[in-house]
Parts: sequence; C-alpha cells; structure tokens
Amino acid sequence: MRIEAYNKINSVYQTTKINKTKKTSAKGTYDQIEISQQGKDYQVARKAVAATSDVRMDRVNQIKAQMASGTYNVKMEDVADKLVDAYFDQMI
Repeated sequence: MRIEAYNKINSVYQTTKINKTKKTSAKGTYDQIEISQQGKDYQVARKAVAATSDVRMDRVNQIKAQMASGTYNVKMEDVADKLVDAYFDQMI
C-alpha cells in the first residue's frame, strides 16, 4: 500500500469545513383544508342516514296486524323471486 495515495484520497474526503445552517424565519405557511359543497352535502346526508332506523316500525306493525287478522297475502311469484335473488347473491 502506498502511503502517498492514501494521503491524497484522505484529503478528498476530509471535512474540515463546518457549514452553519441558516435559521428559518417564523413566517411559515400553514396547511389548510377546504371541504367542497358536495362533501358538506355528503356529510349531512350521512348523518341523516345514520340517525334513521333500519326497521320501519310502522310497516312492521301494519304487517303484524294483517297477519293477526288473516288478511296478509303474499304472491308466490314474489316469494320465488326473492328466493332466487338470495340464492344468486350468495353465489357471488
């Protein structure tokens, strides 16, 4: 190993200069967010849907009353359609 070559390479990688960093000013920009009108409408609609019940009790009570009186009739085609739809929904 040649010592002169080592000294030349060492001088290239030497960091004798100390660079001082500059302070940033206190006047920084701040992040902002703006929600569009469509986004605001979506939030209102989402809250309204969350506030409503999944079960329409007025319809449930009406059907219960019809079943109790014996006047509740269901078309067999409607039942068959629902069964077929449910079957194919499970296959997907």
